Amino acid sequence: MTEPILLACPHCHRKNRLPADRLEAGGKCGSCKLSLFSAKPVVLTAATFDAHVSGDLPVVVDFWAPWCGPCKQFAPVFEQAAEQLEPKVQLAKVDTEAEQALGQRFAIRSIPTLMIFKQGREVARMSGALPPAQFLQWVKQHIN
Repeated sequence: MTEPILLACPHCHRKNRLPADRLEAGGKCGSCKLSLFSAKPVVLTAATFDAHVSGDLPVVVDFWAPWCGPCKQFAPVFEQAAEQLEPKVQLAKVDTEAEQALGQRFAIRSIPTLMIFKQGREVARMSGALPPAQFLQWVKQHIN
């Protein structure tokens, strides 16, 4: 058995340990019993943000706003990427209008802003929307 991976449930946000060799098979949350992988971005708030980005899997966060045209155009690209990148990478979204404290904490100056976190640390940041192939390339470049 391999070293367990620590990750937060996308539903109840509780931390879970999953053996690394069972990552591809997925798993269920020990608390709420729902799947640990939904192939959809997780909506994060100030209360749930740290639980997700501090886990062992890389997390790509899309900081966006409901009134932002480029954010709306990029949303389907981000959704499709979740289907392709999970379970090796988790994707999450933060509405900067509803979660202004998170926008301030990470000095978000333009939206969409994409950030990649590994074990709680920011490892990459990019402002602006990308086409699907470029977005996937950018993510893979920073998680390997």
